[in-house]
Amino acid sequence: MADELATEIIAKIKAHAEPGGEEITTNTELTALGIHSLELTEIIFDLEEAYNIEIEMNTVDAWSNLKNVGDMVEAVRALIAKKA
Repeated sequence: MADELATEIIAKIKAHAEPGGEEITTNTELTALGIHSLELTEIIFDLEEAYNIEIEMNTVDAWSNLKNVGDMVEAVRALIAKKA
């Protein structure tokens, strides 16, 4: 079961995903949602604004290797913890 942070991030990802009836979970592959570089960049901007974090460009490069929603949730969780 997803926690509050995961639920919020899933909602942001869903806003950029290709429409479909499939439920998005932390195990959902980003590519299965039609999330590619442009969408990933838009999601990153949304996450920066929502959580008042800064995602450096080298982090963006690393994020391009993220495979599923859970990977993204954990990356954001780490940046939020680092900020605290």
